[in-house]
Parts: sequence; C-alpha cells; structure tokens
Amino acid sequence: MANAKELEAQFHHCMPLFIALGDEVRLRIIEVLPGAYLDGRSDGLNVNEITSQTNLSRPAISHHLKILKESGLVDARQSGTSNFYRLTLLETNRELMSLGTLVNEIFDDR
Repeated sequence: MANAKELEAQFHHCMPLFIALGDEVRLRIIEVLPGAYLDGRSDGLNVNEITSQTNLSRPAISHHLKILKESGLVDARQSGTSNFYRLTLLETNRELMSLGTLVNEIFDDR
C-alpha cells in the first residue's frame, strides 16, 4: 500500500522528466531522434542532423539536448568530434510507471 511520502518522493524523482517533456522544442527533438533507428542507424543523430530537421540553431538544440540528457530521456555517445544522441526511454518509462502505480494504489485504497 502506497503512502503520501512515497508518492511525494516518486513525484519529485520524476519532476525532471515532466520539465523536459513540458517544452514543444524538446518534444520535437524527441520526435526526430527515432529517425536514425528507422534509417537503420543505431548510433543516433548528431547536433547537425537534429538541427537540419528542426528550425533551431545549433546552440539552442545543444541547450535542449542537455536538459533531455539530464532528465534521462536522451543519452549521448561520442564518436570522434561528434556526440550522437539517442532516446533512452526504458528507464524513464519505469520511473513514470512506478509513479502511476503509486497513484493507482492510493486511489484503489479509497
């Protein structure tokens, strides 16, 4: 049975995800990133490739990628002088599902 402290702790743990997902630009980047996988590339996209698919400057894309990376939604891998970004949704999905489970437990107890 979930309690209010557990729910509060999990909600605060998920706050960076909510903040990252609360911006249209970052949502657009998240939409663009799977394109690499669809093209048969598992390494992800670099900033130039993301920039070419959005209407933002490289510095703006880099700023938003930093927020996405800090939230755990995106991972970066360096290859030569470029960083390649890809979605890392498995762990973030687990965190959100854990929050949802706690909310359901609280409402089921009423």
